[in-house]
Amino acid sequence: MRKVADVKAVNGVSFSIGGREILGLVGESGSGKSTLGYVLIRIYRPTSGKVFFKGSDLFGVRGRASDALRKDIQIVFQDPGSSLNPKKKIGQTLELPLLVHKTHRRKDRLRRVMELLEMVELPASYMNKPPYALSGGQKQRVAIARALATEPSFLLLDEPTSALDVSVQGKIITLLLQLRREFNLTYLFITHDLSLIRNVADRVAIMYLGKIVEIASAAEFFERPLHPYTQMLLSSIPVLSDKEEKLKPEKVLSTGEIPNPVNIPAGCGFHPRCHKRMDKCSQIDPEMIEMGDGHAVRCHLFANLKSAS
Repeated sequence: MRKVADVKAVNGVSFSIGGREILGLVGESGSGKSTLGYVLIRIYRPTSGKVFFKGSDLFGVRGRASDALRKDIQIVFQDPGSSLNPKKKIGQTLELPLLVHKTHRRKDRLRRVMELLEMVELPASYMNKPPYALSGGQKQRVAIARALATEPSFLLLDEPTSALDVSVQGKIITLLLQLRREFNLTYLFITHDLSLIRNVADRVAIMYLGKIVEIASAAEFFERPLHPYTQMLLSSIPVLSDKEEKLKPEKVLSTGEIPNPVNIPAGCGFHPRCHKRMDKCSQIDPEMIEMGDGHAVRCHLFANLKSAS
C-alpha cells in the first residue's frame, strides 16, 4: 500500500485585517495563498487553529448565525469565465444569491439585479445576456456584482485581474477601489503581482511554503523590505525608467523554484534559495519577529539583531 503524504498547505499563520482595509497577500504559485483565502471564507476547514470574523469563530457558529456570516463574506474568483454558469443568463446569476439567502421578495429581486448591474457600470439590458456574449472584463464585473448581492462587508479577491487583458485590469481595479469606498468594504487581495499591490493595498503580507514570512504597511514594505525572499521578489519587478530602478532594493538573483510542499526543507523553507543563509537556517525554523510599526519578519537575521540590541 502506498503511503499517503501529509501536506501542510498553510502552517502557523496568524494575522488580522482591519475594517475597510485592503491586505495584499503575495506569493509564488504553490505558496498557499489561495488555500489560506479559502479557509477564511469556509470553503476549506482548517485541521487546527481558529478564524474569527467580527468576534465570531467562523467554524464554531451554527444556524442563523452561520447564514449571516455566509452573507457577510463573499469571493471574486480569478477566472470570470469559469466562475459563471454558462447555462444561466446574467440576471439569473445575480438573482441566485438573493434566492439562496432569501434577502428579497420576488417583486424586489428584479430591482436589486438592476441595482447590482448599475454598481459595476453595466447596462440593465445585460441581465438577458448569456456569459459567452460578454468580454472578460464584463464577466468579471458580473462576478463582482454577484459577490455584492448579499451586501457583504468582506470580499476575498483571488487574483481578480490576472485572467484579464492589461488594458482591462486597470478599470477593474478602479472599480474595486470605488466600491470599497462606497460600501465600506474590507478586501483580502490575493496576487502574485507586486507592481499591482503597491497601488492597491494598505498592508502587504508575503507567503512562502504555507507561512507568512513578512508583513508590513505598503509604504514600509516597499521602502524597507527585510526578508531575503521579499528582496528577491521586489528586485525582479520590471520597471520602465531609471527612477523606478533606484526605488528597488539591491539586485538579488532569483535562484531555484519553490520546493514541493510534500518535501519541505528542514529549518527555514527558503534557505536553499537564500543568498544570506547561515548554518542555523537549515536546522531551525525561524519565528516571526516584530520589528516595530506593524512590521514583522520571519528570519534568523533579525532574531540576531534583536538579541544584540
